[in-house]
Amino acid sequence: MQTRPMTQTDAQLMPPKPSRTASLQEHIDRATQDLIASCRDPERLSPEERRGIIARYSAVLEGNFIYWMTAAYLSVGSAEAHAIIQDNLLEEVRDNHPGMLRRFAIAAHAVPTDSDALSVYRHLENVRRFVGQLSAVKIVLMMAFFEGFITRFMPYLADLAKRQGSSEYEYTDVHGVCDVVHTQELFRALEAEMTLSPDPLEPPAKLLKGVELLRTLIQRILHPRLEDPSAEPVVTTVTGGS
Repeated sequence: MQTRPMTQTDAQLMPPKPSRTASLQEHIDRATQDLIASCRDPERLSPEERRGIIARYSAVLEGNFIYWMTAAYLSVGSAEAHAIIQDNLLEEVRDNHPGMLRRFAIAAHAVPTDSDALSVYRHLENVRRFVGQLSAVKIVLMMAFFEGFITRFMPYLADLAKRQGSSEYEYTDVHGVCDVVHTQELFRALEAEMTLSPDPLEPPAKLLKGVELLRTLIQRILHPRLEDPSAEPVVTTVTGGS
């Protein structure tokens, strides 16, 4: 039997192709929700505990976010991902987001101390080593998770700062809005990179390695006393490619 060629109407009626990132997005959404739900009630925190959360967050973000996003830019191969990440980096540098965060920490009397930096050092180093592998899909996934977490975390961070006597909210106001778009764009970049990747992709547990390392680091920011002294740092071999 002869078949007629597909028309534009036929194509429009066909169900959309399932997103290759849908299950990964669901995992990231759950991880973000769990982290936000774990945040302690600001009213029940002491001034030093509030200061510590802001300081540890600042110690991680101020000197590392642009570095990690640059690693994502260096690792990706698609034109779409390059354009998306370049726009993100341009905004970070042009608008001086590290300086914005530093002003926020100063106003909240929460400039990171040596103790704050040391308390996150091991987990931060694990993320740095992971990023050094320049694995495109894994790093873009990690950064999409981070942007999504930051968006959800900003109201809580602003509340902590307010209770510390701060009235400087440029950082939390800006990132509570812009990182919503950044998260969506990074998932577009992820789709583009996964299209370039050979089939089959690695299992989700491996693709989400950076997400899990970063989640552990964020947990350390929020709950410094939950440290597992028996945990060993991640040791990786730096290789290129995704």
